[in-house]
Amino acid sequence: MERLQKVIANSGYTSRRKAEELIISGKVKVNGNTVYELGTKVSSSDLVEVEGTVINEKENSKVYYLLNKPRGVVTTTSDDKGRKTVVELIHTEKRIYPVGRLDYDTTGALILTNDGELANLLTHPKNKVEKVYIAKVRGLIGKEQLLSLSNGVYIDGRRTSKAKARIQKYDKKSNTSIVELTIHEGKNHQVRKMFQAIGYDVLKLKREKVAFLDVKGLKSGEYRYLSIKEVKKLYGENNY
Repeated sequence: MERLQKVIANSGYTSRRKAEELIISGKVKVNGNTVYELGTKVSSSDLVEVEGTVINEKENSKVYYLLNKPRGVVTTTSDDKGRKTVVELIHTEKRIYPVGRLDYDTTGALILTNDGELANLLTHPKNKVEKVYIAKVRGLIGKEQLLSLSNGVYIDGRRTSKAKARIQKYDKKSNTSIVELTIHEGKNHQVRKMFQAIGYDVLKLKREKVAFLDVKGLKSGEYRYLSIKEVKKLYGENNY
C-alpha cells in the first residue's frame, strides 16, 4: 500500500505537491470515488483517476533531462497565452514537467522529469539544494551589497536565507557587474527581487547550476539525458 499522492507522483502525472493540491480540490478518484484525504493509501489493484485520466505507475518508466533553457520560453507544461513551453523543447512521448521554475527571460539549467519523488526532493526547502545564478546588473556592486545578499535581504515581507555572493567582473565602460549568487530557495522571481532589494536592476540572468549539474556543452535550447549515476547522486543514495 502506498500513499495516494506518492502513487500519482510516481506515475509521472505531476509532482507530489501538485498531486496533493489535486486531491484536496477533489480532482482524484479511487475506484470511482472522489478522495479528499491526503493520507489515503492505495494498492496496485486500485483504479486511480486524476482529472479524468486513469494512471498506472507501472506503465511509466522514469526519464530525466537537463535543458539549457533559452530566453522567451515559459517554465510550465502549458500556457494559456500560447507561448512556447520548456516541455515543447524536449522530444519525448512521456508526460514530463519542469522541476522548479525559471522566469520567462531567465536562461540556464533546468531539470525536466516524470519522477515526482525526485522533483519533490529537489524542490523541498528542507533539502537545501543549491542553485547557482550568474546575474548581469547595472552599476558597481560593493562589498557591503554583497554582504547583504549573503546574509539575506527582505523580499515580499520575508528575509531570504543565507546565500553566497561574489563579483566575477566589473565592466567600467558599460558600468555593469557580473555577480555569482548561490541560493537554495526557490521563491518567485527571487534572484531579481534580491538584487532589487539592494538597489540593482538585473539586465540578464542565467542559472549556471542545479545541485552539481551545469549546462556546459549544451547550447541554448539543447538538452541531454541524465545518467543513472547522476540520478543516484541527486537522490543521495546508491540503491536507487
